[in-house]
Amino acid sequence: MTTADMKARLALMTGESDDEVLSAYLTIAGDRIIERVYPFNHGEYLDVPAKYLSTQLEVAAYLLNKRGAEGETAHNENGINRSYESASVPASMLKHVVPYCQPF
Repeated sequence: MTTADMKARLALMTGESDDEVLSAYLTIAGDRIIERVYPFNHGEYLDVPAKYLSTQLEVAAYLLNKRGAEGETAHNENGINRSYESASVPASMLKHVVPYCQPF
């Protein structure tokens, strides 16, 4: 999937149209996945493995949708209750991302 495809899908998922904002959130989401896949040498890897591109979209959409309430742990107003699992990406969104192991 190309970067343009990823941005187009993220725009559909979130309603965001600013290309730079979409790129920024896709980069942040990609960084979180790369840190999880390559926990000990993520600086060597720049691309998200293809099997995690949908996860990258989900994480980017999650981060975009909670923009403005990043650290919120609880919010109650007129019967609406909000709380967030984490100030960053919830562990539950990355639980299926498997760290890469390389034999010595």
